[in-house]
Amino acid sequence: MTDTSNPLLNRDYPIPFDRITPDDVVPAVTDVLERARERVDALGAGRGGGYAEVVGELDDIVESVERTWGPVSHLNNVASTPALREAYGEALPEITRFSSRLHHHAGLYRRLRDFTASPEGRALAGLRRRHLNRTLREFRRAGAELGEEDKESLEHLRVELSELGRRFEENLLDETAAFKKVVRDADDLAGLPETALERAAQLAAEHGEEGWLLTLDMPSVQAVLQHADDRTLRREIHTAYLDRCTSGDRDNAPIVTRILEIRRRLAEILGYPDFPDYRLEMLMAGSGGRVRGFLDQLIDRTRTFHERDTAELLDRSQRSGLGSLEPWDVSWLMEKLRRERFDVDDDMLRPWFPLDEVQAGLFEIASRLFGLSVERVDNPAVWHDEVRYFDVRDEGGGHLGSFYTDWFPRDTKRQGAWMDSLVSGGPAPNGSFQPHLAFIGGNFNPPTASRPALLTHREVCTLFHEFGHLLHHTCSRVEIPSRGGVNVAWDWVEVPSQIMENWCWEREALDLFARHHETGEALPDELLARLLAARRFMGGWLQMRQLSFANLDLELHRTYRGEIPVMDYAAAALRPFVPSARFVERHILPSFAHLFAGGYASAYYSYLWSETLEADAFSRFEGEGVLNPAVGRAFRDCILARGDSRDADELFRDFMGRDPDPGALIRRNLGSP
Repeated sequence: MTDTSNPLLNRDYPIPFDRITPDDVVPAVTDVLERARERVDALGAGRGGGYAEVVGELDDIVESVERTWGPVSHLNNVASTPALREAYGEALPEITRFSSRLHHHAGLYRRLRDFTASPEGRALAGLRRRHLNRTLREFRRAGAELGEEDKESLEHLRVELSELGRRFEENLLDETAAFKKVVRDADDLAGLPETALERAAQLAAEHGEEGWLLTLDMPSVQAVLQHADDRTLRREIHTAYLDRCTSGDRDNAPIVTRILEIRRRLAEILGYPDFPDYRLEMLMAGSGGRVRGFLDQLIDRTRTFHERDTAELLDRSQRSGLGSLEPWDVSWLMEKLRRERFDVDDDMLRPWFPLDEVQAGLFEIASRLFGLSVERVDNPAVWHDEVRYFDVRDEGGGHLGSFYTDWFPRDTKRQGAWMDSLVSGGPAPNGSFQPHLAFIGGNFNPPTASRPALLTHREVCTLFHEFGHLLHHTCSRVEIPSRGGVNVAWDWVEVPSQIMENWCWEREALDLFARHHETGEALPDELLARLLAARRFMGGWLQMRQLSFANLDLELHRTYRGEIPVMDYAAAALRPFVPSARFVERHILPSFAHLFAGGYASAYYSYLWSETLEADAFSRFEGEGVLNPAVGRAFRDCILARGDSRDADELFRDFMGRDPDPGALIRRNLGSP
């Protein structure tokens, strides 16, 4: 009998995060998996049955496990205490093993095929036909038709892979948290903006230190690399940041090597030439070869802009008396050049972007464009007192979903910004609507004693980006939850998120939230003009940087075979994209969580692929009105609400009325050489 006193086993909405403890994890996972296995065996032993008895039952089994494991996985990202880590590490192999055995269950696979061949199965159409076809394909891609020896090998490899990903992420979190540098002399921090200095002083006081405390959290790192005039300090922070997980017990290089080896072996057992062809088969790109062509074409079209930007940085490095351009000089020089040329920089804009006002304006944009209302609701059942909770409703007041926000760094919280889909709702068989539940969070500079949390314009774009993922999840009206929301092709999933960033550059939208935190003054026209003028500044350098990461990801999974140390291979792969060998003496690989602890293996290209699509899609808003509710409603109905109910290229055509224009990205981001 289910222990409903365990908060991970009840189905309360919202999730009672305040009652979940590490001691709940293993008992809950053990319980839910035991019941799921019994149901899988019963389903696999049965005969006949209609859609609900076969496909619907399988969906319900999977959903029951996800509802228990999802909150655990989420807490491991935002509140990774030693006790929770231990519980998570104990339960993760069992979750992975269950998933592998589910797809290898001979009786279950037979039952699905029998239903497919039945009169009801053959008569299926629309979403149910798509779901059945994709479910069968997922079983085959997981190895359902292989022999028992290969199935056993796959299971062992997948369990090991999940454990390696966990260790990679924990190493990175620990290495980031371990670095603390106390600065006593204010002169050493010359150039840092007041917001960064105040935050560093506050951190020092919290740790019982005098002076200023620098960490490897992104707000601290960016402040130093962009603004610190002390070149030695920039070098120290840059080196510490890229040296994470490069030695000792937390060296991630051996983990990366083994992960790549396992992925190659998985693809081989499953009958694919390499891991990219396996990973990308059901995505828009379809194969590693097509991604190779996409990247080569974009690299070629970006090269002139990149060479122009590199030459400017090299020249400015010489004229500034720095001599040779070093990796820790780039962000600092970019800020100097941007300020000189356009009289604008990140910190100059902060006063106009207080976090609470930006969020309120974002919610107003969602209201005007998509007919959604977002309202903060009191919810004490959260994992930290900085967490906030909101309801999302449609025009008629219907509850579409709710979400949590968590915007500030902590030692127990992962780096970056992201969205988690905690509960996938949607239309229910009885005609009701089950609300969705999600999370968006990041690592912005928190408020200080004298000022609220103030964002850079780049951070405003990040907030809008994550809210785009949230909209994709929350607006889903797909009747089968596993085909709704963000459960789409990986190279399509970034379209709703990246398109939202465009409103951060539009006067009509900025007027809804860009107001000085002290005076309430709107962002001045002349300051906006300077911001817009600088939009493409160093665009070639920045786009080529993204291309270098996508190229590294693809080639690691296509051509690396362990013939040289993986760190050396990565350095060689990155070298054509940077000015000198000094730029690859240290590099991103041991901290590249997107590839080794996230979902972007062989798919980092998807950021640029999706950006190409959204740059084109936003042209409809530009042509018909950036806050035009009719266009917003069309985007919601054609894309946000549709999930994976149809192929992504069809959804794009539904919204745009034509195929994508591949030149849209270059025109927007880079312009003319």
